[in-house]
Amino acid sequence: MMLKQLFKPSKTMLAATMVAVAGFGLSAPSQAAERLAFSGGPDGGTFQYFSNGIATRLSRNLEGVEVSNMASAGSVENLRRVNSKDADFGIVYSGDIYLGQKGKLTEDTRKYRNVQALSYLYGAPAHLIVLDGSGITEVSQLAGKNIAVGPAGSGAAASAQRFFEGVGLWDSIKPQYIGYNQGASALGDRQIDALWVFAGFPNASVIQAASSNKIRLLQVFAAAKQGFLFEDHPYYTQVTIPAGTYPGVDYDVSTVQDSALWVAGRHLSAEQVSNSLKEIYSDEGLKFMSSVSQAATAMNIDSGTMGIVTPLHEGAKQFWTEQGKTLTDSQQ
Repeated sequence: MMLKQLFKPSKTMLAATMVAVAGFGLSAPSQAAERLAFSGGPDGGTFQYFSNGIATRLSRNLEGVEVSNMASAGSVENLRRVNSKDADFGIVYSGDIYLGQKGKLTEDTRKYRNVQALSYLYGAPAHLIVLDGSGITEVSQLAGKNIAVGPAGSGAAASAQRFFEGVGLWDSIKPQYIGYNQGASALGDRQIDALWVFAGFPNASVIQAASSNKIRLLQVFAAAKQGFLFEDHPYYTQVTIPAGTYPGVDYDVSTVQDSALWVAGRHLSAEQVSNSLKEIYSDEGLKFMSSVSQAATAMNIDSGTMGIVTPLHEGAKQFWTEQGKTLTDSQQ
């Protein structure tokens, strides 16, 4: 009892101790990190690799910021999440932003105005595959044919409909709503005449089709240019699938692509967005992204605003203007 009384600190001693601790910056709790959400894609998909990579990099290198990665069904779900502020960042195809802002998404007339583009990430080109011995060498020869276009309601099926409508063939082809792997098998078994794949290259399903049969990739861009695809869908751009990308395809294939874009909600500040872009598009940031996904090698300052036909976020306008980019009227 005597010992407890001897060492019992006085109020004066306690006050002095608290002042001393405060002097070392230990009395006040650290400021909580700002938490942001990034909506990506299905597990194992390219969207998810990119969203996880960007979220990880920003969390590690932006002071006071913590970005969590969210799985999602893909482009349209990301558009809806960012628009409703359920996510702050996302990955959305340029076409979905363009149509979404106009209220022209398939069976969805809502106008998504809170979503703005930050940068181009990579392209998703169209592959139109037939068997080499089929006698089909031009897109126009697909009239009346069975074509696998992807599952019903998928981005692949939507892009197929846009393309074939743009070249005047949608009403004359017989679309088969099956996935890429099933389509590759069906092509090899002669159950369908052509396979539509809308994805980055090299694509595993196209490789699957080419591994058991000699295939031909049709020149999609030439057909699109003759039709009105680009008038109705200005977000499509020309791209070349180089010779040798797929077994037995020893020629360049000129096709069209939609662009996977990094987007943000209008509710984020210009500073938040500009700082995020500065981090990812630094030399170290781009090197890190290339280690996350081979498709990220398409990311650089030169391609940063490619494929964007809708207004950029204010922070993105600021960043890209500082990089010497001239923005188009549609990006303003």
